Amino acid sequence: MSDKEKASVANLIIITGMSGAGKSLAVRSLEDLGFFCVDNLPPVLIPKFAELIEQSNGKIAKVALVIDLRGREFFTALSESLGYVKDHFTIKSEILFLDATDSVLVQRYKESRRRHPLAPDGMPLDGIRLERKMLEELKISATQVIDTSNIKPAQLKEKIISRFSHLESNYLSVNITSFGFKYGIPIDADLVFDVRFLPNPHYIEQLRPHTGQDSDVYDYVMKWPETQSFLTKLLDMLHFLLPQYHKEGKSQVIIAIGCTGGKHRSVAIAEYLGRMLGTSETETVRVSHRDEGRDRH
Repeated sequence: MSDKEKASVANLIIITGMSGAGKSLAVRSLEDLGFFCVDNLPPVLIPKFAELIEQSNGKIAKVALVIDLRGREFFTALSESLGYVKDHFTIKSEILFLDATDSVLVQRYKESRRRHPLAPDGMPLDGIRLERKMLEELKISATQVIDTSNIKPAQLKEKIISRFSHLESNYLSVNITSFGFKYGIPIDADLVFDVRFLPNPHYIEQLRPHTGQDSDVYDYVMKWPETQSFLTKLLDMLHFLLPQYHKEGKSQVIIAIGCTGGKHRSVAIAEYLGRMLGTSETETVRVSHRDEGRDRH
């Protein structure tokens, strides 16, 4: 397929996930990117919709469909419909799954005073647990997973824009994020690497208040032979893996680097990877630090 043909391929995003995790905001964000959006479309109608997309001769090139799944039969219908689209059309389809922890979802239901659709007469937590069980297989098959537990609406919109604004460029979007294991592993990560084996700047009094973005901490993390050996092996692995992901049609990869608190070692390693991978001509690279400022107070 030529570059011109690749650019003409329509993109279909299926937005789904837990109720209360941010699907409405996600679809509004995609509308801002020029997507044609349809809310609550039955999965069995996806092939018909795909046919309309192809008949539009490029006038409808970016489409987002919001689908709420309430049972096994819907998951089966979605799988069959997306399989049909893949076999019969040139449309590139992805599943965006929005998630959040049970406690955060319960709090959101309390604040909005809404009832959970699967527990209209019961406790929200009962509906959340039932829905999570129903969506287990769908989450596994999703091409993108975003955890909205600890991000504000503006940050979710930024994530959506960052991940889907480059669809037409045929680039692989690489997101590198540092985190602290004591705050939990990012649930939307594709690759997770643990750097807690490296010497910890936390135990150096003059380094403790600073982060891996400060030169003194960065240089301390980088000076050890085990750091250099690890980075050599890690970069070799990533230089092999990223083109394979791109070849299989993945448009975005999240690499999570974790240390104990997400302030020193993981931040320094993430910054280093951002610089090294950012020189690629086939990937766009973005670095973020989830827990870097958690202990400022």
